[in-house]
Amino acid sequence: MSDISRRHFVKLLGASGATSLLSLTGCASQPTQSTSTTAATTPAATPSPAPAVVPRAAPKVVIIGGGFGGATCAKYLRVYDSSIEVTLIEPNATYTTCPGSNWVIGGMRKMEDLAQNYNALRSKHGVNVVQDRVTSINADKRTVTLSGGRVLPYDKLVVSPGIDFRWNAIEGYDEAASQLIPHAWKAGAQTTLLIKQLQAMPDGGKFIMSTPPMPFRCPPGPPERVSMVAHYLKTNKPRSKILVLDSKENFSKQDLFVDAWNQLYPGMIEYVPLSRDGKVVRLDPKTRTLYTEQGTAHKGDVINIVPAQRAGDIAIASGLAKDGWCPVDHQTFESTMVPNVHVIGDSSSAGPIPKSGHMANNIGKMAAASIASAFRGGKRPPSSLVNTCYSLVAPDYGISIAAVYRLDEKGQIAGVKGAGGVSPKDAASVFRVQEARFAQGWWSSIVDDTFA
Repeated sequence: MSDISRRHFVKLLGASGATSLLSLTGCASQPTQSTSTTAATTPAATPSPAPAVVPRAAPKVVIIGGGFGGATCAKYLRVYDSSIEVTLIEPNATYTTCPGSNWVIGGMRKMEDLAQNYNALRSKHGVNVVQDRVTSINADKRTVTLSGGRVLPYDKLVVSPGIDFRWNAIEGYDEAASQLIPHAWKAGAQTTLLIKQLQAMPDGGKFIMSTPPMPFRCPPGPPERVSMVAHYLKTNKPRSKILVLDSKENFSKQDLFVDAWNQLYPGMIEYVPLSRDGKVVRLDPKTRTLYTEQGTAHKGDVINIVPAQRAGDIAIASGLAKDGWCPVDHQTFESTMVPNVHVIGDSSSAGPIPKSGHMANNIGKMAAASIASAFRGGKRPPSSLVNTCYSLVAPDYGISIAAVYRLDEKGQIAGVKGAGGVSPKDAASVFRVQEARFAQGWWSSIVDDTFA
C-alpha cells in the first residue's frame, strides 16, 4: 500500500473504527445458551417449585443533543446492545451539519443539502427520538425534565449539546447584534444571513472576519471560510478585499492555506495575527466597525464575527462544566463532576482532542461502548480515537490534517507520535483535486455513519 493510500485509509478508518469494539467488549447482543445435567441412577427427589423469575428492567439511557456526538451514541448503543432503551432528545426535527456549511457560502452546496433527519434512528435502530428541549437535570434522582413538562428517568445520561457562545467577550457583540453581524458558526439561519449579505455587497467592498480564541468548534474552520468567501468573491465580485483579524498568532494548516491563497486569490486576502494588532475588542454594529486592542478601527461592508465559545447551555446550567468546558474521564467520557453522566462532543474537555464533527462521531461510539459494557459487567474498552479534518480552498483544491489519539500511561488521552499527518506542501495539483474529492466523500460517509 502506498504512503498516500495508507494515510487515507487511516482517515477513513476513523469514521467507523469503533464498530470493532463489539468483539473487544462483548457489547453485541447474542443469544445465551443453557446447559443442564440429568441424574442417571437414583430417582431424584421431588423438586421444590422454582422461584419466580423477575425480569430485569431494561437499562435506560437518555441522550441530550442530536448532533454528530449524540446521534452517533444513540445509534451505536442500539447496535452494541439492542436491549438498552435509548431516548434521544433534540429540539429540532432536522439537523443542519456544520461540516460543509462553508461550502454553501462558496456556492458549492445548498443549505437543504446539509439537512439530516432522525428517521433511520427511529425506524432502523429503535431509538426513541423526542423533539423537545431539556430544561433541567436532576442527577440525584437521575431524571431530566423537558420543556413540555415530561420527566424522563435514566440509568445513564449522555449530554451532547454542542457549543454556545461567550456573548460580549467582544464589547457590543451579543445575540441581538448577531442578527446584524452574523457568526454563522451554527449552520442554518445564520449561514443564510451571511450569504445574503455577501450577495448584497458591492464589487470592491470589504469582508472582515474576526476569528475566536482557542478552543472552538471546527469545522466550520475560519481559514476554510475565508477561502470559500474568496472563491465566491473572485467569481462574482473580483475587486473585493478580505481582512482577517485573528486573536491568535497562527492557525491550523497555515502554511498550506497561505500558499493556496497566494496562488488562487493573489492580493485579495490580508491576514493580521495577534502580534500585529489582530485582536478585536469592540464592535459598533450600526456602523459595521470593529476596534482592535490597540484602538485601530476597521469598517467593513460585511463583517463575520466568530465569538469565543464554551460548552452548551444545559451543560453549564447542570454543573457539568469547569472554566466553560466539561472535564471527563478520558476512557469512558463520564463526567468527573457528576456521576452517571457522560459528556461527549464539543462540550467535553479531554486533553488535546479537537472539537470536530469527526471526533464527536468517534467519541459517541467510545461512550456507547463504555456504557453498554458497563451494563453487561464487561471490561470497558480503551480509548482509541482518530480525527480527520478536510478543508476546501477552492472547489478543486483540498487540504487535510489527521491525527490518532490513545490513552497514555497516566490514563490521559494523548496524540500518537508519527500517526496521521498534514497534506504535503509541495503536492501536485492532481493531489489537491483528489483531496477535494476526499473532502466531499468524507462528509457523505460520516453523515451516513451518524444518521443512517
